[in-house]
Amino acid sequence: MAIGKGNKLPQAAAIKQMLKRCSSLGRKQGLDEQLPGDVPKGHFAVYVGEKRSRFIVPISYLKRPEFQSLLRQAEEEFGFDHDMGLTIPCEEVVFRSLTSVLR
Repeated sequence: MAIGKGNKLPQAAAIKQMLKRCSSLGRKQGLDEQLPGDVPKGHFAVYVGEKRSRFIVPISYLKRPEFQSLLRQAEEEFGFDHDMGLTIPCEEVVFRSLTSVLR
């Protein structure tokens, strides 16, 4: 289910579309009615772990190699075509540990 193969969008384009749906980027394009009100400018929602705990993370994380590794795993397992937000396939405790280092 890799993005960029066949007729699917390249990974960067798929991520950008997903961010428009679940981040402040969508507000700039008039998609406010679909966005939760608690996603501040420059952030997006991710869902992590078995219980799909929701985290709001800065868009700047997308540039970090550690987070890019999580994105590749998410693409392989779930793809990027989500209405809610990005689902990250890792344990919540691991995600919390990683994001505490990225700050």
